[in-house]
Amino acid sequence: MSTPSVWLLVDDRAGNQSQCLGVGDALGVRCEIRDLEYTAAAALPNFVMGKTFGGLSASSRINLVEPWPDVIIAAGRRCSPVARHIKDMNNGSTFLVQIMYPGDTGLDEFDLVCVPRHDAIPDSANILQITGAPHRVTPERLARAKEDWQERLSSLPGPRIALIVGGSTKRRKFTEQMARELGSAASKMATDAGGSLMVTTSRRSDDTADALIEEIEAPAQIFKWGAEGENPYLGYLAMADAVIVTGDSVSMCSEAAATPGSMWIYAPKKLTVHKHGILHQQLYDAGIAKPFIASGGTEYESWQHQSLNAAFDIAAEIKKRLGMS
Repeated sequence: MSTPSVWLLVDDRAGNQSQCLGVGDALGVRCEIRDLEYTAAAALPNFVMGKTFGGLSASSRINLVEPWPDVIIAAGRRCSPVARHIKDMNNGSTFLVQIMYPGDTGLDEFDLVCVPRHDAIPDSANILQITGAPHRVTPERLARAKEDWQERLSSLPGPRIALIVGGSTKRRKFTEQMARELGSAASKMATDAGGSLMVTTSRRSDDTADALIEEIEAPAQIFKWGAEGENPYLGYLAMADAVIVTGDSVSMCSEAAATPGSMWIYAPKKLTVHKHGILHQQLYDAGIAKPFIASGGTEYESWQHQSLNAAFDIAAEIKKRLGMS
């Protein structure tokens, strides 16, 4: 197959969107986006839903019509009934790529299922094990962001350390004490190194962002989630000599690992679920990251590592299985 037609099934979850679009970018062919909006029915288990558009709004179904694509790339459990239904209507000819484990229902109908190693999914012929999550932080996008942000961040002394802050999850609380501890230790690292911080918070750190920011005494540019103006997240990553990232998000850790410089993960036990801890250890073992120990402080050091983006591994496997040139 030379140039297949490709649909990206993109739903309302930012993490799913980033992973799906990242693989589409890495594939390097024209991809058509099909936006999915779910109804309450989509919350039902996939073994109940089966193969159907029944969990989609009427506006989503309008664009799911022939000609059917050669390839579908989707992310998340709720996409599974939709992708499998399309494959059925195309007489089994659509190559289905699923990012993240969709559950056991219909698993053998997917041609490629891409799962993070920290999920410990057993191997099979259609399983591809990846490290972290695919994303859109490519060398090309970082280069463009650096060109765009260089002048705006040039007054910050180096080394410039990006501090990427997540927050509480369904199972773990990012406390005010953690926020203050992280802000203080990151500020000390930057001050001792004669450098600066580029700080960005997320919607999940809303209730602790002020506490963290209050502890920062080093030269810094700070973007608080929801503030007016352009979000500098990609610019911070592009301009960073090093990155400190909270370990509560697989996506954030994976995107931080796309930068080639020093990387630390702040992951106290009370914030870190078991699976995330496995990912962190994989990044430590690979020489990509080191633990950020806030109590007692972590000294700045400089090292380089290979950029990490599982989107390119997935794209390479798709091309291999389809015989794409």
